Amino acid sequence: MCMFGMEKNVGKYDRIARAVIGVVALIVGVAALGGMLGVGEAIGTVGGVVAVIVAVAMLFSAATQRCVGYGVLGVNTCEMKSKPE
Repeated sequence: MCMFGMEKNVGKYDRIARAVIGVVALIVGVAALGGMLGVGEAIGTVGGVVAVIVAVAMLFSAATQRCVGYGVLGVNTCEMKSKPE
């Protein structure tokens, strides 16, 4: 069954990369919002919010194996299963 009318379009290695990038972005975002990166207050807040948004998007697409951007561009990194003949 399709989630939100979308087929899975994120493959195994793409999914792993998204999960790793998502976790790293989440750590950086939380650190920036907590003032632990040593950048200015405004830059830290904006950068932290952007990093957290990127993290949520990456982790969501890794968990669901669906990427809206890939759907729009017609990209599919899922392994194709051969049909039995």
